[in-house]
Amino acid sequence: MSKTEFKIEGEEQTVRFGALMSKLCVPYAVKNSKSILIFLEGDLGAGKTTFSRGFIEGCGYEDIVRSPTYTLVEPYDFSDYSIYHFDLYRLLDPEELEYMGIRDYFEKTSVSLVEWPDKAQGLLPEADVRIALSYSQNSRNVVIESSVISQDELDGIASCFN
Repeated sequence: MSKTEFKIEGEEQTVRFGALMSKLCVPYAVKNSKSILIFLEGDLGAGKTTFSRGFIEGCGYEDIVRSPTYTLVEPYDFSDYSIYHFDLYRLLDPEELEYMGIRDYFEKTSVSLVEWPDKAQGLLPEADVRIALSYSQNSRNVVIESSVISQDELDGIASCFN
């Protein structure tokens, strides 16, 4: 398991962080014809949705990136993969995920960004990448743990913000 920690400041760096992560995760998913699951953890306003916007825009998406707060999931389809942005904050019952066919999202080449994964109460597969965002005075602490991104790649991301 690879792990790194660093600090980011403001919306611009959070968007950039998302875009940089997309450059690592999407090629891995496409090359291996696999679904990558990224858990985004942190309090309200910690930057999870802003990170997701940067990730999706980093893949070349040029339209408005919508928050899935009320829809639970927003799909973004590209030529050889998809990105699914889940926001489970308003999930009332984890069984809702079964009704919406949650497992189907993880069967094709894709990256799934999941905000508030704890609300799923064990119905999601194990994360390939965990990103924790937390407040620290004027910045945010970032902790990334991954089973699919190498330590050198994670250190490369961290070095962009040091």
